[in-house]
Amino acid sequence: MTTSKNTGLIIAVVAAALGYFVDLYDIVLFGVVRIASLKAIGITGDDLISKGILLLNLQFAGMLIGGVAWGIIGDKFGRRLALISTITMYSAANIANGFVTDINSYALLRFIAGLGLAGELGAGITLVSEILPKNYRGYGTTVISFLGLVGALTASFVGSSFDWRVAYFVGGGMGIIVLGIRLVALRESDMFVEQKKLSHTRGDILMFFRSKTLLLKFLAVIAVGVPIWYVSGIIITFSPEVGAALNLSRVISAAETLKWQAIGLALGSGMSGIISEMVKSRKIVVLFCFIAMAVLTVITLNMYNANADTFMMVIFVVGLGQGYWTVFLTMAAENFGTNIRATVATSVPNFVRSMVVPMSLWLNSIRHDFGLINGALLIGGVVFVIAFIALFFMKETYGKDINYIENV
Repeated sequence: MTTSKNTGLIIAVVAAALGYFVDLYDIVLFGVVRIASLKAIGITGDDLISKGILLLNLQFAGMLIGGVAWGIIGDKFGRRLALISTITMYSAANIANGFVTDINSYALLRFIAGLGLAGELGAGITLVSEILPKNYRGYGTTVISFLGLVGALTASFVGSSFDWRVAYFVGGGMGIIVLGIRLVALRESDMFVEQKKLSHTRGDILMFFRSKTLLLKFLAVIAVGVPIWYVSGIIITFSPEVGAALNLSRVISAAETLKWQAIGLALGSGMSGIISEMVKSRKIVVLFCFIAMAVLTVITLNMYNANADTFMMVIFVVGLGQGYWTVFLTMAAENFGTNIRATVATSVPNFVRSMVVPMSLWLNSIRHDFGLINGALLIGGVVFVIAFIALFFMKETYGKDINYIENV
């Protein structure tokens, strides 16, 4: 490839990666500022959990809806348009979020922010997967995932160091900067441009209902990613309550837990993508991470009366295991044809993240009877068993030629 073409590819990867940076910044930020922001608008006591779950669920509901919508837009009108539109919506919602004074406006803006963020990751992964040579796809998506997880680390720092309103303003401001970069430097995928000239159907979500094979493959991909967000949405987000239930040596904050998880995730994400390229397999890496995460989750939720610093080190290692998110996203993009790739790659991570909604509602319904820890262990057991079964039936996608069309 020429120097100018290489430069263009690098800019495209960076532009997509920065979008995921603000994506995870926003998701993690809510976990960090949840208690402080809710107290500031008058929420206290047990409502800090119930209202926190409400806001979290609305954000993920927005992601679920937006994941499908932006994916269809990306397949019908282009990956670039989807990436520009999503970051615009997110930036506006996050800036407005800094001005909320009541739970209703907070809830509405969390939903809108989730709707905007929904297209960031999938559209970015799709674009990068299509513009890079197949032997470099894993490295490109590793860069996206790594920088996104640096965004998570940034959120833990900003959220714990500044007023929660300022933290939301910072997120919106970063989104505007990313928007400017994309307007100037982001180009469309040549693969999409070429297939757009053909007369086949693009971005048709109904294809999954007309083909049992496509539907089962879609559901399997989603199931493989759910354990990551079981840990993030249940154990990490509600870590202050988990720490209290485990009677740790001192009170822990969500910001502290998120910081150690984010460091582990950033390192694990980079390592998993590179290792999958080295061993030439996505499934082997995911399987190893599954086993490690399952064991470590059980250990984490049985650390009664443990030292809080030791608890944080275990969370760091759990974060390393969660790093298979990079490989998971690459597998999602590689599993489907060009005409529905953006729909899949954009909706899958948001379906995965939105599974926090039923998991948190389930936890909220059983925590008084089973206890917070036993309830979390029960949910985790179900999640990991389903994920193991789904991974077993998935095909290896390393080195797969992805320039093809899905026909039903």
